[in-house]
Amino acid sequence: MEIFNISHAKTHLSALIARVENGEEIVIGRADKPLAKLVPYVESGKPSFLGSARGKIAVPPLDAINTWDADVAEALTIDLFQEAA
Repeated sequence: MEIFNISHAKTHLSALIARVENGEEIVIGRADKPLAKLVPYVESGKPSFLGSARGKIAVPPLDAINTWDADVAEALTIDLFQEAA
C-alpha cells in the first residue's frame, strides 16, 4: 500500500482524484502512518428515513425491560465475572 504524504497530496490533488475516479483508493498519511483514504464516491440506493426499520426489529415493551427477574440478573452477572477471571 502506497502512502502519499500530505504535502504531495496537496500539490497533486487533481492527479490523485483522477486515480480515484478510475477506481483506486489513495491513502494519505504523515510520517508513513495512514491518516485518511480517498475512495470513489458511491451513491446510495435509497435515502434512509425515520421508521425505515419498522417491522424489521423487535423492541420489548418498556414494562418487560423494567421487570428483570432478580435470579436471571444475578446469574448473568456471575457468568460475566467468571468469564473475565
